[in-house]
Amino acid sequence: MIIRILGKGQFKLDDGHLDRLNKIDNELVKHVSEGNSAGFRRDLAKLISIVEEQGEPLDPVEIVSSDIIIPSGDLSIDEAKRVFCGEGLIKG
Repeated sequence: MIIRILGKGQFKLDDGHLDRLNKIDNELVKHVSEGNSAGFRRDLAKLISIVEEQGEPLDPVEIVSSDIIIPSGDLSIDEAKRVFCGEGLIKG
């Protein structure tokens, strides 16, 4: 799968990581709904870190459609209310 981290580029990540990412995404939705800013920041950083560490960076010149788009790590919890709702970033 192709994942874009806003402000950092795109990464190719093996689909085997999807369940782990989805669990973190679900926690992010929970943190946002509860107004837990510290938990939100911690888990968003964890999500970004996994993609950066486990993924293969794509050439920025190459234009590829992203399967998942992750906001930048400086996203505020108020801004996150528009992104991390319902099923969050990852459906399922």
